[in-house]
Amino acid sequence: MVMSTAQEAPQVSQLFEAAHAEGVLSPAGLQALTVVDLGAQIQAGLGVSVDDVQASEVVLVTVMPDDSGSIQHAHNAQLVCDGHNLVLDSLLTSKQRDTVLFHTRYLNGFVLNPYRPLEDVVRMHGKNYDPNQGTPLYDQTVVLLGTVLAKAQEFTRNGVAARTVTLLITDGGDCHSQRARAREVAALVKDLKRAENHIVAAMGISDGTTDFHKVFREMGIDDKWILTPGQSAQEIRQAFQVFSQSAVRVSQGAASFSRTALGGFGR
Repeated sequence: MVMSTAQEAPQVSQLFEAAHAEGVLSPAGLQALTVVDLGAQIQAGLGVSVDDVQASEVVLVTVMPDDSGSIQHAHNAQLVCDGHNLVLDSLLTSKQRDTVLFHTRYLNGFVLNPYRPLEDVVRMHGKNYDPNQGTPLYDQTVVLLGTVLAKAQEFTRNGVAARTVTLLITDGGDCHSQRARAREVAALVKDLKRAENHIVAAMGISDGTTDFHKVFREMGIDDKWILTPGQSAQEIRQAFQVFSQSAVRVSQGAASFSRTALGGFGR
């Protein structure tokens, strides 16, 4: 059944209200998600129904590739495709791959993969990825983290434990956000960290000028979860490899998740 936007939004807002009532979402986090109606955008990423997942626990792996024009200009489009697909391939080798759901949302809002089982994930390639837009980093990170939180909340409300690991990818600071600022993102990241079953990581691909540690710190992301590859293909591939290894460790159970969350990329 296809639901209209008017029907979708209350479903998402109900998940957020429940998260707030349970203490998962702070007032600041709730306001970041509800000050503008993001229901339809978040609904687009929720994907597979909880009822269709036969597992007592799930791992939500979420990747937000930058599709701004500077990626193309720097000749990094294929490297970003390869990196996304490397993360997928690494997870497919995990013994716990059947408990993993994967979500890909580009930085400008296009949903390539709503949450779905690994074997159903659409790979990135030149025909579905044409980086030629702007960098609404704060706006879309709020949408992305709202989607992560909503999906995790959906599972936990149905008695299924959910752990999440999320990667933001950009080659520049925020340029085009209309609604959110760094502090709104930071409020959400803080809530997710406090819940102790979420990891939020970020990769800043060097543009020669941006201080990505500063950008991501202002968004609430811990230094241990920040990757800053240079401009070489080797460095960019290595950064994706580091994240993929962490994603696999996260998929290997609660104890492995806790160790990984504590140690960051340096584990």
